[in-house]
Amino acid sequence: MAHLLLRHREIENLKKLDVYQAHGGYEGLKKALSMAPADVIQVMKDSGLRGRGGAGFPTGLKWSFIPKGVGEKYVVVNTDESETGTFKDRELMENNPHQVIEGTLIAAYAIGAKLTFNYMRGEYMDAAYAFEEALKECYADGILGGNVLGMGKFACDMYPHYGAGAYICGEETALLESLHGNLGQPWSKPPFPAIEGLYRKPTVVNNTETLANVPLILQNGADWYKSMGTPSSTGPKIVCLSGHVNKPGNYEIIMGMTYRQLIYDLAGGIPGNRKVKAFFPSGGSGPVVGADALDAPITYEGLDKYGSAMGSASVIVCDETVNMVWAARKATHFFKHESCGKCTPCREGTFWLDKVIHKVDAGRGTENDVKVLNSVAEQIGGKCLCALGEFAKNPVLSTIKLFPQDYQAKVKANGR
Repeated sequence: MAHLLLRHREIENLKKLDVYQAHGGYEGLKKALSMAPADVIQVMKDSGLRGRGGAGFPTGLKWSFIPKGVGEKYVVVNTDESETGTFKDRELMENNPHQVIEGTLIAAYAIGAKLTFNYMRGEYMDAAYAFEEALKECYADGILGGNVLGMGKFACDMYPHYGAGAYICGEETALLESLHGNLGQPWSKPPFPAIEGLYRKPTVVNNTETLANVPLILQNGADWYKSMGTPSSTGPKIVCLSGHVNKPGNYEIIMGMTYRQLIYDLAGGIPGNRKVKAFFPSGGSGPVVGADALDAPITYEGLDKYGSAMGSASVIVCDETVNMVWAARKATHFFKHESCGKCTPCREGTFWLDKVIHKVDAGRGTENDVKVLNSVAEQIGGKCLCALGEFAKNPVLSTIKLFPQDYQAKVKANGR
């Protein structure tokens, strides 16, 4: 199947405006501008497109929450890609930035926004250069500015904003606070960004990959898009695959493919023909699953019975040589480092998770330490301002549940 999102793999120099236009670029925007904004939103609802950043919220529904009528409104692209094992948005921005810009402009037209921002991970400088060059081309060609596409329908500007490497700024309210020039810390909802977002005005925040899907839907129709995937998980999805696989990288799939097909058919299996012991299906944030989940479909609901989730589809594979205490420690240390410290359960909980699991992994822990880990993780759940605390408990709880023998081996190494 030809790529729909990673089209640059087949089309050389797709990041250049003339090449992008020669392959149907901005035709989706042109079609959107010939429709009423409400009809554009309805097409998005009909397509079944859901957020590709991890939460999976229906995109058209999210747009429909923006109040109708005149007033300041904003669209913010979330390219603050900081989830462990995730690198899909980077490839899109480096090689296919115009498809993201086009999707952003369609979103802006649909909700009535005249100003948009792309919040980008500060370390992504190659992506930054490609995006800024694409913006220059769009302004020079009249795609951005006071008269979008010269059709007299609306005006829209777009600006990049570079973060400073804070994972927490991937959370939409922390991202907006950072755009305000404040500390990147989440706020308690309500208010929701759709009502009070950037500059306390109605705002849509969409993931980069989500917006890259939008021009395809406008150009080809909702029924075409729904023909791919499953009824509740429609369209293509970029999966970031890393860890113990022969061919790591980004893979564009149609939703519904199994994890086994991804790892063995597309990525060539495991080095040394070793077995899969476990995998993180959504980077460090989702609960770890065992090899029995390999035949689950890559969909939003595919891992429900395994107590996990697809998330942003950053799959990290652990072969049979991996001690899962070590794997959980790596993830836990990351979340402790990235906690913004605003709410006590997350600030203190991640500190103690990190401290105790380091002790256990080093072979200095006891059975009581494992109980403490479980207790601390349980106390974090449901008590934090944002999802970071929820994410932090997942690697610990899931590995204790699925791989108790790995913890027991570490404790026995201490002779207790």
